Parts: sequence; structure tokens; C-alpha cells
Amino acid sequence: MEGPLAAIPAEELTPRVRELLLQQIDENQLLSAALGEMRDRIEELERLVDTDTLTPLPNRRRFVREVERCVQHGRRYGTTAWVMFVDLDGLKTINDSHGHLAGDAALIHVASILQSHVRTTDVVARIGGDEFGLLLENIGSVAVQEKAASLIESVAGAPMMVGGQRLRIGISIGLAELNLDDDAESLVARADEAMYERRAQLRSAR
Repeated sequence: MEGPLAAIPAEELTPRVRELLLQQIDENQLLSAALGEMRDRIEELERLVDTDTLTPLPNRRRFVREVERCVQHGRRYGTTAWVMFVDLDGLKTINDSHGHLAGDAALIHVASILQSHVRTTDVVARIGGDEFGLLLENIGSVAVQEKAASLIESVAGAPMMVGGQRLRIGISIGLAELNLDDDAESLVARADEAMYERRAQLRSAR
């Protein structure tokens, strides 16, 4: 005899006691299975809460949490990290000219390009209506500048088809390097400001 019943002398196991013990074992097994299903469901709900509803990317909630983790790690170990703030240029124009379905398709299109052109360790998220955030750890200033230029070129070089016509899409990028006095929100805000400054510089240079 195996299991909990093995520890009980056979002569003490009346049919009724044995029946009750076996019933308890069955109930415990059912409870364990139910708890396992509940844990799986909670994990799935947590994943959904952290995922953007349009693209397959993490949302702002998840991104801020990842940036905060990175900030804490940087303070403790002195590691480097950068945040990219990416804005899709002219989304309102796309929506007005081609409809909101085209605008949604443009966001999905850009999300796919960003995700496919970074390292597996990098975090790419949609953090606003036409805004994306990238978290890149352990990368130098020259490499991150080159990566930003490469992403801009990759998006510009991959037009999408809308209503039988090729629609070219552009993005603007701002960069912010992790400082020891940063928190997640301030680091993202500095990258956002850098994006607007960069966009203004490009406009004034035209």
C-alpha cells in the first residue's frame, strides 16, 4: 500500500475509514488541479493587463515596470541603459486621409519593424497612441545612435500598402541615457523631450 494510507496499520482501517480517507485524497487531488488552473488563469490575466490591445507589444504599464527594474539595477551595479522614445510621424494625417483602420495598420506595421530590428534582450512597447518606447541595456552612446538611425531608415524603407497605394511612414526618435538620479517616469520623459527637440531641429533645417 502506498501514499497516506501506508502509515496506518491495516487492522485500524475499517471499510468506512478507508472510504473516507480515499475520498479525502480524491478531493485533495481535485483541489490541487483547480489551484493549478487558477494560477494559469491569473498568469494569463496578468499577461493581458501588460499587453497593448492593438499590437502584440507590451503596454506602458509593463514598459515603465521594466524601466524601473533597469534603473534599480543601474544604481546597484553601475550598468548602462538607454530609452528610445519613438513617435510615428503623421498618424492623424493617415487617419484623416485613409481611415482609422489604416492608422491601426500603420501602428502594427511600425511595431513589427521595431520588434524585428532590436536584440532579443531589448524591450519594445507601445506607450501611447502613436508612441513607442524601447529600453536598451548595456549599449554605448555610439551604438545607440546608430541603432536609432537604423530604425528610422528601416521604417522609411518599408512602405505599407493602403487601398492599392504605397504609403510611406516615418518615425522620430529621442534618446535618453540612464542617470543615477532617474526614476522610470523621468527617464521616459527625457527621451520624450529629446524626440521633440530632434523633430524641431529637423524642421528648422529644412
